[in-house]
Amino acid sequence: MALNTEKNLYTVLFAALMVVVVGSILAYLASGLKPFIKENERFEKQQNILYAMGVNDNEGTGSVSFIGTDRVEEVFTSYIKEQLVISGDQITEDDQAYLIDMKKQLAARKKGQPFKLPVYIGEKEGKKFFILPMYGKGLWDAIWGFIALDENMIVQGVYFDHKAETPGLGANIKERFFMDDFQGESIMEDGRLVGIKVIKGNNDPANMDKEDNAVDALAGATITGNGVTSMISESLNLYKDYLESVRSN
Repeated sequence: MALNTEKNLYTVLFAALMVVVVGSILAYLASGLKPFIKENERFEKQQNILYAMGVNDNEGTGSVSFIGTDRVEEVFTSYIKEQLVISGDQITEDDQAYLIDMKKQLAARKKGQPFKLPVYIGEKEGKKFFILPMYGKGLWDAIWGFIALDENMIVQGVYFDHKAETPGLGANIKERFFMDDFQGESIMEDGRLVGIKVIKGNNDPANMDKEDNAVDALAGATITGNGVTSMISESLNLYKDYLESVRSN
């Protein structure tokens, strides 16, 4: 007996079969690709940390250029001399600290649960860098990054990224012309940790004033800029005791 393909039952059964088949294929592909996805995430974190401390393939004043994935692990090991994990009053060494997910740690902290804070200590040209992760909220979704400090709490470099900021506006937080402005700024004022503000109308477009704890805001991206300001302040305050110990030593 021939199957009547014009009946609703046939349509429903065919659709259900396709859902099962396509779902199975996607699940198989996701499972097979998972190791590659994890590897790329690891490379990306290493690239971002290195970028914050000024280890990159940038040329001139062009676009952001990271250390290539074919050599980033070797370079990361060469420049990052120590990785620490702060958990309460305890500080331990952990060579996988860079894999800590700050979003999850901050969620645990919000719930009153134990949480971990990673610190990456790098060395370049005889100088020591203290690199800290940051996580916050922009206009539409999450923003994050890394900030590299010297022992005097002067910014040596930053890296910012975002999930869904507006192209050409808030998304410009990850452009060199914005990130480069942070270099040389202090996160301290009169002995207090104050972070760095992204200020509209700062009247310092060339960012020559390195004593004002501020950089010029991005045009048309006030909320994203405020998010960056809050992210820096809140993230640094998590490390306040550790940073004070670095300064005193």
